[in-house]
Amino acid sequence: MERVKLDIMSDPICPWCYIGKTHLDKALDAHPDHPFEIEWHPFQLNPDMPSEGMDRRDYLERKFGGKEGAVRAYAPVVEHAAQAGLTIAFEDMKRTPNTLDAHRLIHWAGLEQKQTPMVDALFEAYFVHAKDIGDHDVLVEIAASVGMDKEAVRRLLASDSDREDISARDAHSRSMGVQAVPTFIVGQRHAVPGAQQPDLWAKVIQDLAAQSLE
Repeated sequence: MERVKLDIMSDPICPWCYIGKTHLDKALDAHPDHPFEIEWHPFQLNPDMPSEGMDRRDYLERKFGGKEGAVRAYAPVVEHAAQAGLTIAFEDMKRTPNTLDAHRLIHWAGLEQKQTPMVDALFEAYFVHAKDIGDHDVLVEIAASVGMDKEAVRRLLASDSDREDISARDAHSRSMGVQAVPTFIVGQRHAVPGAQQPDLWAKVIQDLAAQSLE
């Protein structure tokens, strides 16, 4: 089957992105001959977040008007996560990070063909272990967990390397009409928004296979 680019706009602190990737993975595991070549692209849920992040309680207060508003907003997330077999440690999260450095890490991992493992590692660190993925020490350890050089990553994080590029790519996605994540672009033509179920991805894979036979 001819290879097809699957571009994914995502943020490592977006729970729907975590759920959406889990659904996609189930479909890909069920169709090991799938045609997708996956590339992850930056999209910050909170592009104006202070660089040091924010106390999570303050963040929820500002965004949802307090805990009750947050509970209502996150109820569908918790429900869909459970259906996907995921447990998200919302109660253990102390800070909401700025994700620019996490996106830089995903970019650098891509240069070493480790982009998807890095995305997985960031999701697990944040949603399962409630780690502050805006903290450079945390990011260095995550980088090491996927086989990247710790000291090289530490030096890069301490620099301004690729900051402007990541911000420009984020802005470009917004200018092209992406308003929420995850957003999947199939074959650089068709946008698939949201955390779609494995069945939808199975149908997309089958349709692509049929087209390759025409």
